[in-house]
Amino acid sequence: MDTINDFELKQRKYMPVFPKANGKTTVYIEGYPCEDDEPMSATDFHGEQINTLADQFKRYFAINELVHIAVDSFIYYSEGDITKCVAPDIHIVFGVAKYPLRRSFYTWAEGAAPVAVFEFLSDATAHQDRGEKVSLYLKDIGVQEYFIHQPELKKPAEFRGWRQDPSGGIVEMEPDPQGGLFSEALNLYFRYEEQHRTHLRLLRPFLPDGTPITTSLEEQHLKEAAEARAEEEAHLKEAAEARAEEEAHLRQDAEKLAATEAQRRKDVEAELEKLRTQLANLQRQ
Repeated sequence: MDTINDFELKQRKYMPVFPKANGKTTVYIEGYPCEDDEPMSATDFHGEQINTLADQFKRYFAINELVHIAVDSFIYYSEGDITKCVAPDIHIVFGVAKYPLRRSFYTWAEGAAPVAVFEFLSDATAHQDRGEKVSLYLKDIGVQEYFIHQPELKKPAEFRGWRQDPSGGIVEMEPDPQGGLFSEALNLYFRYEEQHRTHLRLLRPFLPDGTPITTSLEEQHLKEAAEARAEEEAHLKEAAEARAEEEAHLRQDAEKLAATEAQRRKDVEAELEKLRTQLANLQRQ
């Protein structure tokens, strides 16, 4: 199976379908701060988790120019009020142009709200992430789904998600026996993997059929492995062709030798017959 091409077919099969937003791509609006003094990630665990998941999202949604993916950047959700903002670890917006990159995201200007938000729990913000942010994201901003996850392996596992129900209420998602959650908005399944060497509990996305979405590094390794297999197959083919050619030469040599030997036997038999004839003639004389 061609793993890379197979994934590309599935990528198109499972990609969500959504309308284009009715707003305008907005890089920056004067008067709305686009940065603060807070670091991007709380720990190495958070940094690794954020960078890995964002990379997987960007790789998966690369084929759709109307998907905006942002990391630790402000979302402003009330025009004229700069206090109405939040900076989730990762947010994804459907229906708006991927490029140019924004300094912040303004929901009223773009005509869209994030379809999904991801927060990774830290000691400083975990209480807010589990509590007030659920309503803030889903009610105030209009996010369709909100997920929280604890990436540090030595801390208790916690992967939860909420979504808006058709009546406008908030429903917590029910995990499967493996602790995974399915995102209806993204049409992706999420489950964490425990990496004991790095003490990381890494949340990863999968296609609905269970196919993992690889990182850029993993994709490079897959390409290198595919190239190595192709090279090995080429060498095996060349070796097989060389063996076939050698066997053909051996058959030709054997056929020539057999023909020579047959002719030699024929010549010997002819010579013997000639001698017999001569001997018979001498005996009659």
